[in-house]
Amino acid sequence: MDSESYDTRKVAYIAILSFGLVSLFGDIIYEGARGIISPYLQSLGATALIIGVAVSLGDFLGYSLRMISGYIADVKKSYWLFVFLGYGLLISIPLLAFAGYWQIAIILVLIERTAKAFRSPARDTLLSATTKDVGTGKAFGFHELMDQLGAVSGPLIIALILYFTGNNYFQAFSTLFVPYIILMIILSIVYIKINPYTSKALSEIGEKRVMKGSDSGFSAAFILYNLAVIINTAGLINVQLILYLAGFIMEPWLISILYLMVQGVDAIFAPISGHLYDKYGRKILAIPFALSAIPTIFALMRDYNSIIISCIFFGIILGMQESIYRAAVSDLTTVERRGTAYGIFYTSYGLGFLIGGAIFGWFIDSNLFVTAIIYSVIAQLLAIIILSLSQRKE
Repeated sequence: MDSESYDTRKVAYIAILSFGLVSLFGDIIYEGARGIISPYLQSLGATALIIGVAVSLGDFLGYSLRMISGYIADVKKSYWLFVFLGYGLLISIPLLAFAGYWQIAIILVLIERTAKAFRSPARDTLLSATTKDVGTGKAFGFHELMDQLGAVSGPLIIALILYFTGNNYFQAFSTLFVPYIILMIILSIVYIKINPYTSKALSEIGEKRVMKGSDSGFSAAFILYNLAVIINTAGLINVQLILYLAGFIMEPWLISILYLMVQGVDAIFAPISGHLYDKYGRKILAIPFALSAIPTIFALMRDYNSIIISCIFFGIILGMQESIYRAAVSDLTTVERRGTAYGIFYTSYGLGFLIGGAIFGWFIDSNLFVTAIIYSVIAQLLAIIILSLSQRKE
């Protein structure tokens, strides 16, 4: 191995570690809050309908706006600007301690989701460009592992605070000011250390393949892949609805522990699926697609053990979604349009969850549990068919 190759691989692993640390503290903040946001909004007087619409809208904004932020980041080459803006707006989460009204709390939740839309395409572009020599599957897989360390720590911290303070939401949210300050300090150091290398990587990467694309510059394989993702996520019950069902049989601090379990399973399966992706390619995506009907089946049984099983399988699927789903975008697009490509992908991803959240929410309110299961199974079968067509088009 020559010295230049060694240096690029060294920088790649430094980038994975650096972005991982940033994501770790970011996840402590917002994943810690997501485990209790539903009971918190309810305590402020929000109805189930309001909570369902607010959470789904927030997720949709968090994903759909990535197409715009990704495009602007590509055109202006302002990746770091969007990264700093996106993480900086996480201040909205600890400010939930002072909300007082559910309307204000929902606005702060929407700000946090919008902030995620700002940072994600830019961060993923920087990460994929800098780590190209070690494999995008491994890069996103191990990055997701570090990311999930924070996603596990956040709900655990919140659960402990709620348990020992008698479900005091003010103390739970205000504690998150500490990881926020640490996050912004680390992000500043990462920028100083990594920026020269990310800039060089982005300027040196050329097209590695010639793809037959549409006038928009994206291939039929990429378009079909996004359609498959929309159907896949539309047929997967949202974790917030699983936690909503859990609310009938569990206390708030236990719901936070349940969300912690989802993130823990995610952390285990993200690097495993990343390794499998690098070894077997995009055909491995059929596995999470096929598994996506299982959380729905068990969640709608609505008993203690079934809810736990549903959360475990949701965690497995989430770990694969957040590693190999993203890696597939890197393999289907060129670096010059990758920020935009990630924006399109995340919009598709969010649109599917918005559709699924509305449909499954209606099924639950209408007590159409068997119909919901049938819908989920059919959706995943259709998604697998379209995924197969995408692979043939490549």
